[in-house]
Amino acid sequence: MTSKENADEKILDIDLTQEMQDSFLEYSYSVIYARALPDARDGLKPVHRRIIYQMGEMGLRPDRGHVKSARVTGEVMGKLHPHGDGAIYDALVRMAQAFTLRVPLIDGHGNFGSLDDGPAAARYTEVRLSNASLLMNEGLDEDVVDFKPNYDAQLTEPEVLPAAFPNLLVNGSSGIAVGMATNMPPHNLREVVAAAIHLLEHPESTTKQLMKFVPGPDLPNGGIIMGLDGVKEAYESGKGSFKTRARVSVESVSARKLGLVVTELPYLIGPEKVIEKIKDGVNAKKLLGISDVIDLTDRTNGLKLVIELKTGFDPQVVLDLLYRFTPMEDSFGINNVALVDGRPATLGLKDMLNVYLTHRLSVIRRRSVNRLGKREARMHLIEGLLIAVLNIDEVIQVIRTSDEVDEARSKLRKVFELSELQAEYILELRLRRLTKFSQIELESEKSQLEAEIKELKRILGSKEALNKVVITELEEVAQKYGDARRTTLIADFEEVKPMSVSKMAGIDGQLADSPSVVRVSATGLISRIDTAELSTVVGTKRKRHDVTMCRISTTTRSDIGFVTSSGRIVRIHVADIPATSDPTDLSGGAKAAEFLGLSKKERLLHAIELGEATELAIATKLGTVKRLTADWPAKNDFEIISLKPGDEVIGACNADDSMEFVLVSSDSQLLRFKCDTVRPQGRGASGVAGINLAAGSYAVFFGSVMPDDVVLTAANNSAALPSTDPGSAKLSALEEFPAKGRATGGVRSHKFIRNEDQIYFAWAGNRNYLASTSDGKPIDLELENSKRDSSGTKLSSTIGAIGSV
Repeated sequence: MTSKENADEKILDIDLTQEMQDSFLEYSYSVIYARALPDARDGLKPVHRRIIYQMGEMGLRPDRGHVKSARVTGEVMGKLHPHGDGAIYDALVRMAQAFTLRVPLIDGHGNFGSLDDGPAAARYTEVRLSNASLLMNEGLDEDVVDFKPNYDAQLTEPEVLPAAFPNLLVNGSSGIAVGMATNMPPHNLREVVAAAIHLLEHPESTTKQLMKFVPGPDLPNGGIIMGLDGVKEAYESGKGSFKTRARVSVESVSARKLGLVVTELPYLIGPEKVIEKIKDGVNAKKLLGISDVIDLTDRTNGLKLVIELKTGFDPQVVLDLLYRFTPMEDSFGINNVALVDGRPATLGLKDMLNVYLTHRLSVIRRRSVNRLGKREARMHLIEGLLIAVLNIDEVIQVIRTSDEVDEARSKLRKVFELSELQAEYILELRLRRLTKFSQIELESEKSQLEAEIKELKRILGSKEALNKVVITELEEVAQKYGDARRTTLIADFEEVKPMSVSKMAGIDGQLADSPSVVRVSATGLISRIDTAELSTVVGTKRKRHDVTMCRISTTTRSDIGFVTSSGRIVRIHVADIPATSDPTDLSGGAKAAEFLGLSKKERLLHAIELGEATELAIATKLGTVKRLTADWPAKNDFEIISLKPGDEVIGACNADDSMEFVLVSSDSQLLRFKCDTVRPQGRGASGVAGINLAAGSYAVFFGSVMPDDVVLTAANNSAALPSTDPGSAKLSALEEFPAKGRATGGVRSHKFIRNEDQIYFAWAGNRNYLASTSDGKPIDLELENSKRDSSGTKLSSTIGAIGSV
């Protein structure tokens, strides 16, 4: 290095600490004022403001076609926002997402993402301004806001947008700056406008009074806000928090299974995130009673998550666990930090409304001044034109006698007492404008301008008039673009607090093991009665004419087995059986065919509690009898007998060695034999011979009896159509029929008369019985005891069932 080069060197000693402080402060200032915090007036950060403004300059109105997002991103980046295109596109996407903003500012076409997935690239999506964005840009050409140079001083951009609605409150905002952050929830447009109008009319209003109009946030995806104490605190001080919960209903997701159906989730929580947390909770044994989660969400019907519950679990207990361990309950921290006069400030509800109203009043005032100036200037020209029209010949003469334009202008001003502007305007006009018809138009325009000028002066001359304009325009915006509240607010609630895994292990999510009664009616209705309601049944007249075919005293944690004619048992948990709202009304409950999933030809015969000591006996149409050991598999559906082709189960009852069985055949034979003569068998066995049947006959009834029971039989003509021939019925004491051995023919139980040739209905049981038709209508059977081999009494209706109340 030469001596000359050493002389040219200039080395500065800089204190590193001071340099770091200065650089950090400059960086912090840039982040706070130019990136992360919104302006309290229009609720926009610089990047959002520049996007909306530039799209307006590009003419991307709602009534025009969409353009590629990449084109918008490039225009904004090249002219106004010298940052990465990724940041610009992210801001553009957020303004187009209906699940993020309460009133979207961008009308997007294409994949703009979801709560669980990001958007497509900018080259694939298309955008244009929404109607709400037109409100944000409204009046920019009327000098309503100040403009400033862009980053290279080649163009200008607005410092703030006119904002015809309170965007900061309506759409909220979020951002992280240096040493501070902002997080504001969205609100309902109509509610915010109502509060703003009230505050404008009553400046002394308190936050409590304003909350009558804005009771709380209104989130885009709905949900439920639990507790308003944090909201009130945030509206007062600018900081607070509130809890949001998913909207959940308990529904029957299938004929025999309950589920939790989620239709709304907390703000910015997606269904995939919830499903993932549910699966993690189930695997970690934190969540009890959940069998499956199905996502039925689509664009047509919106969000729908179906959480299927295991049998016997209380839906409310499971829901409380979901609130504890999944994002179905989430907390939102409010931190209302925004720029006011270029400085960050923490704002309450009244503060935010005041800042917006001050801005809006300034916009309306400047717009009115601008419009007044334009109309007064136009009025000045119109007045000059009218003078020229009334003196057209003199005007032409003055112009013709002038050698130069300046001379003509001077003569016009002197002769007609015109201003220089008026004289210049007359010289530039074509002669055809100076006609009689033109005079009429000018006079009409003058009258209109006079009225407009008077109105604008009235607005500018009165604070009340200026306020009225602001109020009227806000009301129009709320009416046109507002909608109903989506989020439900609940003031008082019992908080579901977090719980340790050790405490969680002690939770019993199952239903309380309370006594219940399960009923099966003659018309095939299955219902459950809680013990507390059971006392109302006894001694009460039934409301409907159905009868109870089977009644089981059990508990809510037990399983009931429903025996069908196809030789199978359908297992149902007692808690899954619909509870009847009125125990005296047998019309309540579920239809067996749908509830149990029976085929068209399959009938429900009997119901038993599937306990370890419960034994079942069944008989088939071909005369086979079978007793089953209490070996019930842990299945929802299982076979209990191996049937021959053409055979079916015709009756089932509880089995006990002390009982007797009764079988009745279609040819009027009744067989009574001891229960202990039938050896219990496994489910796969075919049973043993019960009654010997004559050719062409078949068994019509099977049941267990006690010594003092009675037997009822009904006979008719087999050739008659079903339910058209009631036939005759006969009642006899059981003791009239001698007991015989199993696998014999029995004795005759009914003497056929006239055209009778078959027993179409038979029953044996307690003397206190009720009869009904197959559709539940009552039948009054006034039958006296008869000999076993006597004929019956004529019936008015076909017997379909016999049971008790």
